[in-house]
Amino acid sequence: MVNLPIEVTEYFPYNSVRPHQDDFITTVNKAVNDRKSVLIEGANGLGKTISALSACLPVAVKKNLKILYVARTHRQHDRVIDELRAIYKRRPITGISIRGRNEMCVNVFAANGAFDSKSLMEVCELLKAKGRCPYYVNVDERTYDYLQLQQQVASRPYMASEILRICKKKEVCPYELVKGAVPDAKVIALSYLYVFDPGIRTAFLKNLETELQKIILVVDEAHNLPETAIDISSSMISLFVLKLAESEANKFGYKDIEAFVRFFRDEVEKLTDKINKEEIISPNQIITIIEKQGNVAKPQAFFEHIHEAGAAIKKALLADGKNPRSYVNAVGEFLLKWLETADDESYINVASKYYTKDNNKTAKLEIVALDPAKITEPVFSSTYANVIMSGTLQPLEAYARINRLPESTVNFLAPSPFPKEHVFSAVCLGVTTSMDKRTSQMYQTMIERVNEVVNSTPTNTGIFAASFQVLNALLSEGLESQLLKPLFYEKSGMTSKANEKLVHDFKACGDKGGAVFLGVQGGRTSEGVDFPGNQMNSVVIVGVPYAEPTPRVKAQINYYENRFSNKGREYGYILPAMKKAAQAAGRPIRTLDDKGAIVFLDLRFATNYSRSFLPSWVTNGMKTLPNQNGILANEIREFFSNQL
Repeated sequence: MVNLPIEVTEYFPYNSVRPHQDDFITTVNKAVNDRKSVLIEGANGLGKTISALSACLPVAVKKNLKILYVARTHRQHDRVIDELRAIYKRRPITGISIRGRNEMCVNVFAANGAFDSKSLMEVCELLKAKGRCPYYVNVDERTYDYLQLQQQVASRPYMASEILRICKKKEVCPYELVKGAVPDAKVIALSYLYVFDPGIRTAFLKNLETELQKIILVVDEAHNLPETAIDISSSMISLFVLKLAESEANKFGYKDIEAFVRFFRDEVEKLTDKINKEEIISPNQIITIIEKQGNVAKPQAFFEHIHEAGAAIKKALLADGKNPRSYVNAVGEFLLKWLETADDESYINVASKYYTKDNNKTAKLEIVALDPAKITEPVFSSTYANVIMSGTLQPLEAYARINRLPESTVNFLAPSPFPKEHVFSAVCLGVTTSMDKRTSQMYQTMIERVNEVVNSTPTNTGIFAASFQVLNALLSEGLESQLLKPLFYEKSGMTSKANEKLVHDFKACGDKGGAVFLGVQGGRTSEGVDFPGNQMNSVVIVGVPYAEPTPRVKAQINYYENRFSNKGREYGYILPAMKKAAQAAGRPIRTLDDKGAIVFLDLRFATNYSRSFLPSWVTNGMKTLPNQNGILANEIREFFSNQL
């Protein structure tokens, strides 16, 4: 029996609800009807996607609003369309998933000529204006077949991958086709950047023919949002880009810009030669050097000149049939932002040295944002309503403050849908990755505990270390030789393709006697890959993944300390680490049928304070085990024997 608000039952496509799913749906539906934001933590297996959609759709239809469902991965976008198709059998609700412009572009020339999504947008507009894109169909040239295709895409829920396939076959631009279809779509699944990057948002809303006030925004995996917002606001320029800009200015006859960039590159090299690894510098230090030693009397005007020259270079390259990528333009844009943020305390300026993949030493300057709310607040305060959800958001008050959610936001902790007997969780005392305790003996004790888990687990075990330093220490102390099952481990700098193969091969061992996967917390595997069933029976969290206390990490702590009295260390240091640990801990428990053991190998997880940052389904019934051989093995063995 489904006990849901009457208006929701028209859209909820299933005959029964999962444990606590009705509470989730009712809470969201009421908040959205009241034009409020709702912040929800709910575990995987609760059915958050269909819950959010079925709760929001009655309001969206009634008030003629659109639902933008933002998530990080294509898999999550496809899940939205899958659920919409189930709804479509009841009500003709249209929807579409779209990818970033670079992934929707089938013009190799354009895609290769762009640094990022913003520069691709510029390249795309230039190509269209010059009639140089064979896939672009001008509005005046659109045939009956093209309009039929556009209508087809807008008529039912479509995935981005399906649209790409159709467009490649028909030799038309997927991005333009989607642009024509989205005004008629009720639900759109897309990446964070379409909504939270100010430049991309402006263009997207124009295509959508609407405004934020007419949007119900659903943010999935919302624990990622603060970091994404910081990335959107931050900028970087390297010595490599400066060198390319110097050559470009010479080639196109901008002698003044060539001389300036050469001078500026030399000054950056001199500055970074004096620092150890990274250092916070005064923005005015660079501006003063440019004014006095670079003989630039009016930096703002000169930086605008550089930027405009870059735009002219792009047009010249395009006219010559070449990729319209300008390094001069990138330098101008960076320096203008340097000026713009110079007196803003929510930014710091960082000079750093680093090594390239070829092991060559180089350097860069960065403008590092410290306040995600500068990006998130303008969105959350303007939409009709917001549904912000994830499996790891606690404490909710901290999340709401950091992202500056509206004061009327409704907070809701959804009870765990998992039967208690399906989850075993424990903290082992006597072990820690605390810097002053990282001895050979400590790692040997950790390896003993890992072996107890591996040998007592029916099939696959995952191990997620606090950092690559800890991961490599486990390997150098003989982890692999002491295991009785094959070991698959991540390497720093691994390509996504190599990582995918590693994960695929590990998962395949789930039905062949089992294996061990060793990765890092906060990595692509620990946060972006699910391991249901025998793909991962047990997971071991080795250490607390606190960030290295670099100058930028300390600056983040200090900024939050000033913004939120006495909360700087908690918000800027502890919370990000606990989110990574919680994400890694949840890898084996992805569906209601999964049964898994979660073991924390660090005594710091035993404190009530640390546990307050972990999801309740992990901490409920969590055991604290003494540092004695065999106890952990017995607990794991007993847990899995009870699952038979």
